Amino acid sequence: MSSPIAIPSPPPTTTSPPSDRLKAVKQFDETKAGVKGLIDSGIKTIPSIFIHPPETLSDLFPGSGPEPEIPTIDLSNLQSSRAAVVDQIHHAASTVGFFQVINHGVAPELLRSVIGAMKAFHEQPAEVRAQVYRREMGKGVSYISNVDLFTSKAASWRDTLQLKMGPVAADEKEIPEVCRKEVIEWDREVVRVGDILLGLLSEGLGLSAERLMELGLSQGRVMVGHYYPFCPQPNLTVGLNSHADPGALTVVLQDHIGGLQVRTQQGWVNVKPLDGALVINIGDLLQIISNEEYKSADHRVLANPANEPRVSIAVFLNPGDREKLFGPLPELTSAEKPALYRDFTLNEFMTRFFTKELDGKSLTNFFRQ
Repeated sequence: MSSPIAIPSPPPTTTSPPSDRLKAVKQFDETKAGVKGLIDSGIKTIPSIFIHPPETLSDLFPGSGPEPEIPTIDLSNLQSSRAAVVDQIHHAASTVGFFQVINHGVAPELLRSVIGAMKAFHEQPAEVRAQVYRREMGKGVSYISNVDLFTSKAASWRDTLQLKMGPVAADEKEIPEVCRKEVIEWDREVVRVGDILLGLLSEGLGLSAERLMELGLSQGRVMVGHYYPFCPQPNLTVGLNSHADPGALTVVLQDHIGGLQVRTQQGWVNVKPLDGALVINIGDLLQIISNEEYKSADHRVLANPANEPRVSIAVFLNPGDREKLFGPLPELTSAEKPALYRDFTLNEFMTRFFTKELDGKSLTNFFRQ
């Protein structure tokens, strides 16, 4: 990961009244040009709506000393030693909640082309990007800056192309042509890899490989292509606020720039880019379904200090049926280990996620028994 460059800049001495902030946020949103538009305008200091409070900024950069790394799991070992791979995934999912997988069978050319296509979308002229700038997903495609722009205390330094891929996918014609072919191909591969991982995670719980698949956990998919432009004051903001993902599993493809961090018992750890690897993280829903055998993890992205943009593509694997009841699997509960959560519909679960701020891990607390 590139070393973050701390550019000295005094923190603001006063905070804007909420009405001023709302006005500034609306003005920014109405440009439909995102953070990329701010950089293209030649700004040298970031607008006040992007400046985060001291408590967010105080621990952005890990201290000195040897740095722990999240587990890397080689899926090519599945043929010869499946039980060992199941154990490795179970250990990663029940401790860190994050791991990288290599030799997953996705062609390196596709990994490069989907990152390139997403970058190409974000680097189109502002008026072209603005054609799909919207805060609702009515057509299954939306380009926005900050999903929580109007509810967060401070905005984050990134833009996002968001695409609904299942259970009812966005109309192909609505997906921007510059990345359409690559996005559709990438979704297909994510489903394949995601199903393999769900099978292994299921076995790690002592269940059949099919048990988690039976819940339809990869049928509801949303793909987000994040674009993190160079930030002139990376010590005053973040690329993505600390949060835990609400769904079952997230599959992330990141480029070489770095900046993704996960909170561990040792503190914040950099998820270092590994050529050809996919980053996998456990979501809150899988933590609940597994009755806390598996753990979701807080993660964040630093503001990008590099002279080139950072691009990452995350696919959130969720159930397709939003009215189905979810909770701890009955076979994972007992008198000795009672269910830690009540049952709920995915609709209730996701509505709660999108009405809270995208920082701090509190979603699971709303569903505890």
